Amino acid sequence: MMSSDTLSSQDLMQMEDRYGAHNYHPLPVVLSRGEGVYVWDVEGKKYYDFLSAYSAVNQGHCHPRIIQALKDQAEKLTLTSRAFYNDLLGRYEKYITEYFGYDKVLPMNTGVEAVETALKLCRKWAYEVKGTPNNEAKIIFASGNFHGRTMSVISASVDPLSTRGFGPYMPGLEVIPYNDLDALKTALEDPNVAGFIVEPIQGEAGVVVPDEQYLPEAYHLCKAYNVLFIADEVQTGIARTGKLLATCGNCKCSGNCERKPEIKPDILVLGKALSGGVFPVSAVLADDEVMLSIKPGEHGSTFGGNPLACAVAMEALEVVRDERLSENANRLGEIFRARMQQLVDKSELVTLVRGKGLLNAIVINDTEDSDTAWNMCVAMRDNGLLAKPTHGNIIRFAPPLVMTEEQLHECCDIIEKTILNFEA
Repeated sequence: MMSSDTLSSQDLMQMEDRYGAHNYHPLPVVLSRGEGVYVWDVEGKKYYDFLSAYSAVNQGHCHPRIIQALKDQAEKLTLTSRAFYNDLLGRYEKYITEYFGYDKVLPMNTGVEAVETALKLCRKWAYEVKGTPNNEAKIIFASGNFHGRTMSVISASVDPLSTRGFGPYMPGLEVIPYNDLDALKTALEDPNVAGFIVEPIQGEAGVVVPDEQYLPEAYHLCKAYNVLFIADEVQTGIARTGKLLATCGNCKCSGNCERKPEIKPDILVLGKALSGGVFPVSAVLADDEVMLSIKPGEHGSTFGGNPLACAVAMEALEVVRDERLSENANRLGEIFRARMQQLVDKSELVTLVRGKGLLNAIVINDTEDSDTAWNMCVAMRDNGLLAKPTHGNIIRFAPPLVMTEEQLHECCDIIEKTILNFEA
């Protein structure tokens, strides 16, 4: 096998193009190493990572504590399947349920697997507990959502890139406008509605932040109609938005979570940063009334709850707590948006900045089918910062939460310099 040391970035990109499926359009940079907020390409050039693997690397690249947990467990036991017990799963289940304040957890691997698990759990609860007629349960989605790429969730997508050529679609899913309480109330009047699944902030849609009262009111509407409120916090969860969870709302916790959220979802979906980007780990959390609807043999995963994942996830969550990453994300997010607002004020190329914590985006003054935002991201790459556009005219910024204020200002300087150069 050829060593990557003998291949250039161009060689490696051509190799992917030749032998890999063409289902992604990456920024042209080939990374070979990461540490903290930095990544390096195969030629040795250093970059600030301002995407964090879509918020999977909240704790920074290759965090030494998480990597050590991975190494230690990898030398002992990696996989048993769920045919047998292992000595870490119970400890992990106790740890994560106490950490987030739920009775039970169902461990999975990837974010979309966790979403699928939540949808199945919701339907099972509807039939077993709510009394919904068999095969009549409906689940409500918000327009503009991105929950993954499986057949179930693309069936509720309004993005033609996600849906075109993949029909027929799954029935029993209804799409309503995001951030629209009247539309939600109308949909909930259908007695067969079992659940409402929503992203607290729509990341892939361009970091769309709803009105302040949208999530609390949506939660209370669901309660009034005996419908499960399902929060997909795969991208927003685990300190990214300046709170442990984006659904925490206006809680007063400082550092450690006091488990007094403004909203406690009936089903909480986590992934990405649950392992600090080190290993695929996801989780669905719920209380007994919901979780115990599923019985042995009705759902599972060979790798779900494997010892390696358990060890990595516990250490990743400890890092979030010990390093007070929620607080850092909240503080730096305010600084970042203030710096970007200064850019909005001085440049006609940027019309808006929005976000929470260190999940933010700027809107470029061009059409969605333009390549302006893409070209800006390529120029930022040349200037030592990696970001990625979404929806053509939006650039999402989500650096690791271990970033310092000095590093953040340096990154803001790069972003400002790059964009202002496009005005010349």
